[in-house]
Amino acid sequence: MPQGKVELYDLMACNVYMDFENTGLPKEQHKFLIAFYPTGGDPVHELIDSITARGPNGYVAEVANQPYTISNLNGHIFDRTTNSHWYMINLYSGFMEPGEYVIEVKCKDGSVKTISRVQDNAPSDKLMAAYLPQRERLKASYQPGQCQPLPAGTALTGVEVTCDSLKELSGVDCWTVFRICEASNSKEFDPQNLYWWDNIFLERFSNPEAGKNRNRIRIPVELKAGSAFTYFSELTDGNTMGGTNICIFQPYQTFYT
Repeated sequence: MPQGKVELYDLMACNVYMDFENTGLPKEQHKFLIAFYPTGGDPVHELIDSITARGPNGYVAEVANQPYTISNLNGHIFDRTTNSHWYMINLYSGFMEPGEYVIEVKCKDGSVKTISRVQDNAPSDKLMAAYLPQRERLKASYQPGQCQPLPAGTALTGVEVTCDSLKELSGVDCWTVFRICEASNSKEFDPQNLYWWDNIFLERFSNPEAGKNRNRIRIPVELKAGSAFTYFSELTDGNTMGGTNICIFQPYQTFYT
């Protein structure tokens, strides 16, 4: 019999503005991200049968029990920062209706776990209104930016990525999540094999301001010499999973060491 305990940690059910380029997908989406505690035994995907999202007006979506990829956008991801898995599904049917969304997890031992949150579209609308007029300026402000090599002699530990702050440009607060992967373009970006990411949702327990209004990100791990690295920043309206109403995925950028 599978061994381990299934316990839900948090739920991010929110709007997504997918500002990745040349995907052919609608930019206005929504997603569910269900985070689990470490099971103390077998990985959580071996302990559950199904995950269902339910919402207003008969809304139902099924979260797949499969590895998440940039092709299927539906499944589980192992997070090395917490030694646990979380599940994510991106849905193309536009922004969410406001209201309560419930996740139901059916486990192989017959138990059922649930978690819920309430979507508020007012903070989502506010962040979108701040972002869209500044989109091109923000994209161009990233250094190292698209197709740039690091200057000769740059130390590969503690590399900083700098950018304009949306707060400075618009007056609206936002929080930034940063993800980087060893990849030469967006199609090679592997969410299952991140080189590093800053888990502001965990960091906030020691730093309540984690991720807020940043204009620089220090990558604490050593980058591999002679490699291509692709990254993107995700703007949110908060640094708690359950309190997030929107995620804005800014365009990928690639640089070379």
